[in-house]
Amino acid sequence: MLVLTRKPDQSIMVGTDIEIVILEVRGEQVRVGVRAPRTVSVHRKEVYEQIRDANVSASASDSSLPMVVDLLGSPP
Repeated sequence: MLVLTRKPDQSIMVGTDIEIVILEVRGEQVRVGVRAPRTVSVHRKEVYEQIRDANVSASASDSSLPMVVDLLGSPP
């Protein structure tokens, strides 16, 4: 893990497209901004994990789809 020290209004670049900006430091809280292309998803980790878990659950339930198609037959 790379560990950096930054002050407010300083940035960190990730690749050539993503900029992490330190907006404010107040006590133990740090406000961070992320500038990234719209094609890059940016989420807090806990939100990312919820999305991932929902996708895993959805894909597990999708495994029964071929069986349903077999029972109903192919569309005309």
